[in-house]
Amino acid sequence: MTRGAPIAVVAGASGFVGTAVRAELAADGYRIRTIGRAAENDATWGDAAAIASAVDGAEVLINLAGKSVDCRYTDANRNEILRSRVETTRALREAIAAAAAPPRVWLNASTATIYRHAMDRPQTESAGELGTGFSVDVARTWERELFAGDLPGTRRVALRMAIVLGDGPATSMLFRLARLGLGGPHIDGPWFPHRRHRGIGPDPSGDGRAPRHRTRGRQRFSWIHLDDALGAIRFLIDRDDIAGPVNLAAPHPEDNRRLMAALRRTVGMPFGLPAWRFMLEPAMWVLRTEPELVLKSRWVVPERLTAAGYRFRWPDLAPALRDVARRSR
Repeated sequence: MTRGAPIAVVAGASGFVGTAVRAELAADGYRIRTIGRAAENDATWGDAAAIASAVDGAEVLINLAGKSVDCRYTDANRNEILRSRVETTRALREAIAAAAAPPRVWLNASTATIYRHAMDRPQTESAGELGTGFSVDVARTWERELFAGDLPGTRRVALRMAIVLGDGPATSMLFRLARLGLGGPHIDGPWFPHRRHRGIGPDPSGDGRAPRHRTRGRQRFSWIHLDDALGAIRFLIDRDDIAGPVNLAAPHPEDNRRLMAALRRTVGMPFGLPAWRFMLEPAMWVLRTEPELVLKSRWVVPERLTAAGYRFRWPDLAPALRDVARRSR
């Protein structure tokens, strides 16, 4: 590593995607500075001076910090999911504003869940419609914090990531459902009323009721292989003409029935029981997560990446799942 190597700051570098981003940028020749909760980072959250020092002089800033959504949406978890995204993003924006040499590009995580439940057409950056409720409100507030204020020297990009396939919690949960014999289609239906998905933040949206949709297992599943999440991040670092929201999703989303069939084939499970909501709710309670992962129709396509010429290594789901399973053995 040369003394004059460019600096990349990675916030949230200890997570599934953050660990991979850190390794990828180091392999590209960047000197890495990290920001996180643990003392071994170059800066910790709450230490504004250390965050400012880490950001000043960096070429690239990537923020992936935030509490995992692979949990039950209790009041404590809901509040922490929002706080951990908004406050870290605000701290970075304030550090950039004060920097003598601010990073030229800031890529900040967001989520493709910002769009509405869509069964009629794909959601793009130019024509997508935002949804309502807890997950959407988190994403809207998060992006609002990212794009607030004037940072003339720094290009800002919101990474609207679909479910990332790799050695992460969402993929592990899907494989586990298939291995447990619940690898049939996931079908929405009646369940006891609750308010875990009610809106949150400064302008909560929705009516507070849990969403329910008559999809019969045809809800869309948008995804991206970890290799392409990393490839898209590297692509966006180099493309000075791209700012604002960018969908990080493979170009060929599937529906839930085809997703679960591909998972069954991948894990060698010969059958998969259809799972209605009344079956999923107790199963997800045991797994300490939420049925939203498999019941919401996420139909998101990478309009801006495709138009800019990004070539996906893994455009199709079945080969991507086989590759993930092979690497995790």
